[in-house]
Amino acid sequence: MSEPRIGRPDTEGRLPGVGERLYAGIPAYTGQAVVVYGDAEDSPDSEVVFYEREGSVWYEAGRWWGHNGRAGWTTDHHEGDLRTPVGVFTLTDAGGVLDYPRSGLPYDHNTLSYRVPKGWGEKHRNDFDHVIAIDYNRIPGTPPSDPTRPEGQKKGGGIWMHLDHGDGTSGCVTLPEDGLDYLLHALDPERRPVVVMGDRENLES
Repeated sequence: MSEPRIGRPDTEGRLPGVGERLYAGIPAYTGQAVVVYGDAEDSPDSEVVFYEREGSVWYEAGRWWGHNGRAGWTTDHHEGDLRTPVGVFTLTDAGGVLDYPRSGLPYDHNTLSYRVPKGWGEKHRNDFDHVIAIDYNRIPGTPPSDPTRPEGQKKGGGIWMHLDHGDGTSGCVTLPEDGLDYLLHALDPERRPVVVMGDRENLES
C-alpha cells in the first residue's frame, strides 16, 4: 500500500482523473468518494483511492492496490460477463461473515449469507469476511446479501468491495485487508459516500 497523503488537496478542486461526464453524477451533498482507477478496459488490476471533501476541494486520505472483474470493465454490465460496471454508485450498506462493530455504515453480520461457496478454493476462504455493497442494481438500505435486482437478473448484481485474493473477480472490487478496514471504519452515511469506478480512459471521458 502507498502511504496515504492525508491533507493533500487536488489543486483544481476536482477528483483527479475523473472527467465531467462521471463527475456530474456525484451528488452535490456527497462528502466522501472512493475512486477505483482501473488500469485498462480489459485489465483486472486497479488502484483504489479514498477522498474526502471540504468545501469544493477533495483531499486524498488513502490509497491501495486492488482488483476488479477478470475481464475488465463495461458500461453495459450483464450477469456473468466477468466485468465490473463503470459508473457512480452510492455506498450505503456493509456486512460479512465476521462482525464489525466499528463500521460506519449499517452492518449485517451473518455467517450464512456471506459464506464463500466451497468450490471457490482456499485462497477465497476469507473473501466475504467483510463486504461493502456497491449500489448497482440493488435496493440501498438493505443488506448486501439481499438478492433483489430492480433492473432484473440479466443486469447482474451483488457487486461488492471485499478482501483481495490476488487476482480478478466476477465483477466485484477488492482491496487489501488494511484498505477494507480503513473504509469500513471511515465511510460515514451522513457524508453520503459514493464510489466512482472504471478504467482510466472511461473515467477521464
